[in-house]
Amino acid sequence: MLLRERFGALLLDLDGTLYRGQEVVPGAPEALSAADGQQLVYVTNNASRSAAAVAEHLHELGFGAREDEVVTSAQAAAHMLAERLDPGAVVLVVGSDDLVAEVKAVGLQPIRRFGGDAPAAVVQGHSPNTAWADLAEAAYALRSGALWVAANTDATLPTERGLAPGNGSMVAALRTASDRDPIVAGKPYAPLLEDALIRAGTRDALVVGDRLDTDIDGGHTVGLESLMVLTGVSTLGDLRTRSAYQHPTYVAESLDALNHPVADTPTITDEDGDIVDAITARLREYPGRAIPVAAPPVAPN
Repeated sequence: MLLRERFGALLLDLDGTLYRGQEVVPGAPEALSAADGQQLVYVTNNASRSAAAVAEHLHELGFGAREDEVVTSAQAAAHMLAERLDPGAVVLVVGSDDLVAEVKAVGLQPIRRFGGDAPAAVVQGHSPNTAWADLAEAAYALRSGALWVAANTDATLPTERGLAPGNGSMVAALRTASDRDPIVAGKPYAPLLEDALIRAGTRDALVVGDRLDTDIDGGHTVGLESLMVLTGVSTLGDLRTRSAYQHPTYVAESLDALNHPVADTPTITDEDGDIVDAITARLREYPGRAIPVAAPPVAPN
């Protein structure tokens, strides 16, 4: 049985898994083209673009994604705000115009500047155009008592040139300025992945991504198995600092491992010695296949 055939749906990360900036991860479109009716949901922590824009970008890179298959942290953040605020409440937005549109779509009133009556909330998502003045407006609102929702807290963002500051780096600046902590919509927290599972129509799903601290931890948060691909941020070396219950279920060099059986080898545990050496040896022994690594996923308390 192929790895992908074990699951009814794949919850696919984008940055670092399918593409890096404007460049596709080599072989990724071909790996997913064999889906053959399997439910694919494209799940991005990046709140800078609408689902339609993300789907268009994926099409440009050779992926057959539809808008209704894309779930963004901007959507999840807007849903969180709508659950906590009265209809029509004012929300100060730090982020892109697409994040503004998501706030409007759930019946709330977005603004960009603090003034007059204090806004009920601040929502913060990644935008390459965020400047000091934007953070200052948000700091004023947060110190007035506004609810704070962050689309994600990724410290870095993979690009074709390397790792750039992510939304989490901007969140850190506001955390320092406001002495506050946000509630977070994106991975590794549950809201974004729960939205993705609703879209998939099943909990029989595999979380696929490149980051231990978002994709893999997110899988554990909602009790799902996960595949870590070595095409983005996290490396095998990063596994050394984690307990077995923080490991992915599988590790593979690329997405093409979805189209092969899992390596016929015992699950790697702490008893195998150095986890990096153990995985590296088995990747050499079973090229192109996923290596089973982790203990069962841990569902949320």
